[in-house]
Amino acid sequence: MKIYVMRHGEAASGTPDAHRPLDTTGQKEVASIADWFVSQLGDRGRQLRIVASPYDRAQQSASIIARALQVDDIMTLPIMTPDVPPQTLIEWLTHNVDPQHDDTPWLFVSHMPLVAELVGQLVDGGPNARLPMGTADVIELDAQVWAAGCATLVRHVTPATAALDNGA
Repeated sequence: MKIYVMRHGEAASGTPDAHRPLDTTGQKEVASIADWFVSQLGDRGRQLRIVASPYDRAQQSASIIARALQVDDIMTLPIMTPDVPPQTLIEWLTHNVDPQHDDTPWLFVSHMPLVAELVGQLVDGGPNARLPMGTADVIELDAQVWAAGCATLVRHVTPATAALDNGA
């Protein structure tokens, strides 16, 4: 089963942190990734389950992807904020995403350092493992069970590589 972990696009500076919107660059980054998802998933993209942090920039990023794929619903998950320990989300995955009985892909849109630590722990298993991610980067993971050290990193897509894949 596949999941995608995405860092939100570039955001404007300001406070409070939870209400920082995507800036123009971030909107373009996420649009490039949205086009990549369309090219990769085709009609199956409509089945993508999108889960996002409640922060504005993650919600905006998820909305751009959802609109491109014609996905109607975005689930907001309060445990996907920047400072939540990745183990909290791994436990959520264990209880809510069943790779044995469901092959529908999922997309999780959140923040650093959570996304880097989540991917690092799912792939490496170590409590300090991390995979740095730029804005709007997507990591594709595959696993038979969602637990530390049990996932395989399939690919790391950046807005620049997505544009190349899309023929831009």
